[in-house]
Amino acid sequence: MASAEPLWRAIAVYRFASIGYAMLLAVINRAAYSRPGWAWVVIAVMTAWTAATTVAYARPERRTRPLLSADLAVTAGLLLSTAALQYPAAMRHGVMPVTGIWVAGPVLAWAVQYGRRAGAGAALVISGCDFLLRSEAITVVLNGVVLLLLAGVIVGHLARLAAEVEAERQHVVQVEAASRERERLARDIHDSVLQVLAMVQRRGAEAGGAAAELGRLAGQQEAALRSLVGGMGDGAAVSLSGDVDLCALVLPIASDQVTVSAPAQAVRLEKTAAGELASAIRAALDNVRRHCGEQARAWVLVEDEPGLVTVTVRDDGPGIPAGRLAEAAADGRLGVSHSICGRLRDLGGSATIRSVPGEGTEVELRLPRAAGLPVARAPGAG
Repeated sequence: MASAEPLWRAIAVYRFASIGYAMLLAVINRAAYSRPGWAWVVIAVMTAWTAATTVAYARPERRTRPLLSADLAVTAGLLLSTAALQYPAAMRHGVMPVTGIWVAGPVLAWAVQYGRRAGAGAALVISGCDFLLRSEAITVVLNGVVLLLLAGVIVGHLARLAAEVEAERQHVVQVEAASRERERLARDIHDSVLQVLAMVQRRGAEAGGAAAELGRLAGQQEAALRSLVGGMGDGAAVSLSGDVDLCALVLPIASDQVTVSAPAQAVRLEKTAAGELASAIRAALDNVRRHCGEQARAWVLVEDEPGLVTVTVRDDGPGIPAGRLAEAAADGRLGVSHSICGRLRDLGGSATIRSVPGEGTEVELRLPRAAGLPVARAPGAG
């Protein structure tokens, strides 16, 4: 992630600076070393390993668990090598190991790459090695443990926050781009299709007769298209987690013959579930137009209840004759059984169809949130 790059550069600077501090300690504490020459060999290995890991960590694809594990293992080994380089009395008195503070490098690397838990785990590994070296200087060791744990947890937390901020920034950029594209398309459609539909509606009304019916249909399509353009590319519909506002998908369905009522607040559902539910609603409305005629009116009600989303589609058509749905399914006409009931069943919800001849039809789509996918209710006339 691009947001972590400054942290990786900071780790590289820290590790090289800590090598300088280790050299200073080797000079200051030279009397504490039984093998001062080998102490400088260890520092040389530290320098070479730091250069190698800095080059490797410069490429994001190389920041793998095997490399990070190797970094932790090499660091722990160099730290433990102090036991062969220092006098036992020096270790009992808490003299700093030959590695100095260089050992915090892999702790920071794990924290940045995998978060605070990984950073804390790496800190415990290094602290365990330090405890083996200087178990008699328990106060000094505990201070080191606390500092390493704090570094791992805090840096890991900051890395996660930076990643979230970067994701939010990218989301905002995408929303702005979608909004600009929507405005561009809206202008183009307004200058072409909408104006033509408006002219057809006006001329049809003036001509009367069959042309008036064409004008009325053109007016309906103009209203639907305007609603669709208004909701198209709405950046608020999709969140960072992938949830979708069901209202943003359903409100554009409204027209002269279809009234949509939805909560003022967003009704957030998993993206696939919301799309399937919206498709079931459109299938129910298609049934209304197909079986009740273009003049039939329909009402769509979206309800957001605790643990449940319910969508009800009702029409003022003639209703569904008894046995009609079973007959349609037997004849292979599966609009209701597949497009409506099947969709809800696959989502873990249910669809209920109630119809009284002469009093219209009501389709209720219910989607429990506990099922992992939302539920809705749709209208239908078979």
